[in-house]
Amino acid sequence: MMRYAFFGSPEFAAIILERLIKAGMPPALVICNPDRPVGRKKVITSPPTKILAEKNKILVIQPERLSLSDIEHLTSNIELFVVAAYSKILPKEIIDLPRLGTIGVHPSLLPKYRGATPIQSALLAGEEKTGVTLFLIDEKVDHGPILAQRALEFSISNFQFPKLLEKLAKLSADLLIETLPKFVKGEISSQPQNESEATYTKKFTVEDGFVNLDKDDPAMVERMVRALNPEPGVWTIMDGARTKLLETELTDGKLKIKVIQKSGKKPQRLK
Repeated sequence: MMRYAFFGSPEFAAIILERLIKAGMPPALVICNPDRPVGRKKVITSPPTKILAEKNKILVIQPERLSLSDIEHLTSNIELFVVAAYSKILPKEIIDLPRLGTIGVHPSLLPKYRGATPIQSALLAGEEKTGVTLFLIDEKVDHGPILAQRALEFSISNFQFPKLLEKLAKLSADLLIETLPKFVKGEISSQPQNESEATYTKKFTVEDGFVNLDKDDPAMVERMVRALNPEPGVWTIMDGARTKLLETELTDGKLKIKVIQKSGKKPQRLK
């Protein structure tokens, strides 16, 4: 049976991990972020992957800064690393540690949308096709040779970020379940990415979520609401108050605001 370590912390990684476990392919080790304070009350909360791993009696480590000494003694029998939304750049000595290398899971059709926000960026761009890529990680961001890809066509009008994230995470897991056994047996060869087609994403800030309803293109505002909720959120000034736009609809080129949340208030559905 293949022994591998799984790197990942948030919901995207947890969805993948859960499907791997249910398929009878649990990792020997999970590496995730430390517990963090969450929400207004700053409740110390474990990453979703840690909760899932502990429930399934899988060893978990949570280094603040990952170094070779953190994992080297735990990985002597591990053949492969799988990395999905780990949020830390792995140094070369860790990438090269397992015999078969380190596989990255990326929710785009690489080399398009490299970087931290491929799902949000695809929604912002109005794409109706994206997908997932398994690739061999090297020292550059989302750059290594591709092992497998699977496309997903969708209607942007039916998808917001959380729903598309879930869909792509499940697709990633299914592709891993299909690909990993073949890769371990040496039945899959990698293909270099086409650098001339590479595009890059950025991390979005609260400032990126501001819209001016009097000036901004309604179609762009609607895409922003789909892409940037729940984080960092989309907001404007209404009646003198900072107001989040939680749900909108585009009809005949006009923007209909359906759900808002004024600062300090609960969400409100507009008539």
